[in-house]
Amino acid sequence: GSHEVHSWTRATKQSLCLMWQKLKIQLMLSMPFLVAVFWYCRRLYSFLAQLLKRWSNYLQRKLIKNRSVLEEVDLLGYSAREWKGETKQAKHMREAYHELFWSYRIKYLRQVRKDNYCILRAVLFQIFSQGIPFPSWMRERDILKLPEKLLYSQGCNWIQQYSFGPERYTGPNAFGKLRKCMETLKTNWIEISGTKDHEERGNLCNALFSDESKEHKLYEAIKFIMLYEVVEAYEQLKNRGEPIPHLFNLLLARDTSSDPLSFMMNHLNSIGDSGCLDQVEMFLLGYLLEVKIRVYRLHRYKTEEFQVNCPDEYRREWNEISLLTEDDHYYHIPVIRT
Repeated sequence: GSHEVHSWTRATKQSLCLMWQKLKIQLMLSMPFLVAVFWYCRRLYSFLAQLLKRWSNYLQRKLIKNRSVLEEVDLLGYSAREWKGETKQAKHMREAYHELFWSYRIKYLRQVRKDNYCILRAVLFQIFSQGIPFPSWMRERDILKLPEKLLYSQGCNWIQQYSFGPERYTGPNAFGKLRKCMETLKTNWIEISGTKDHEERGNLCNALFSDESKEHKLYEAIKFIMLYEVVEAYEQLKNRGEPIPHLFNLLLARDTSSDPLSFMMNHLNSIGDSGCLDQVEMFLLGYLLEVKIRVYRLHRYKTEEFQVNCPDEYRREWNEISLLTEDDHYYHIPVIRT
């Protein structure tokens, strides 16, 4: 019996050894293939990682390139780069920037794309990024119905001559385009102001202000709201109804905007195309959006007009935003850090 057990054990060992020998031969034969597969997978992984990194960098560069409001930069560093040399104007501007830094605690600056939507962009970006809610009067009315009300209820057929920035004439399509602009403004304002997380709200703002088509709709909606309120004030003035804010008297006293049509044709239609808002229109903008717009006018440094508020009459509960300009044409966003 022990001899049979020994023979069986020996046969098993021989079988296992034979199998191991065959397996070793197979492994040795297949090793180059396995090495090649491993090398190929490693190269493929490296290639895909590089491709993903390049695509990510491309998207990031594209987003930054398209962004119309840039990240914060050091105020004095910006001043030194932009106003080099020893000319009288360069020295004046550097002094003005130093005054902002030391006396007004403005440490940083956000550059805003220089076009004729510049003021509207700087104002709306701050409203959205700060999470400022709809003005009270906009919450009480449905702003989507304002184009319809102006066209049909108040009979302003001349609205067909409204210009959408560089698109100077739209004719019968004006009403539909205005409606889309109002929808874009309302939808984005509600979404962003309802986002409580500051970082998430900042990401939404960066995305919105990198989309030129949406941006322009926002600005055209604001322009139309300005027009609508001028129509309302003009009707009250004609009918000797309740008193209107003084800024409407100033606006309608101009020869170029003595009525809503001339205001639209001579002023609003050029905004975004060949012109921007002047001071009384900035008063109107702050009044409609219920924000106090504080403007630092660097070219007016050492005068009483260095700092102005738009409008000059505002309510205490209104939120405050700030603008910085070197020439009353292009505006940037000053940032205060304590």
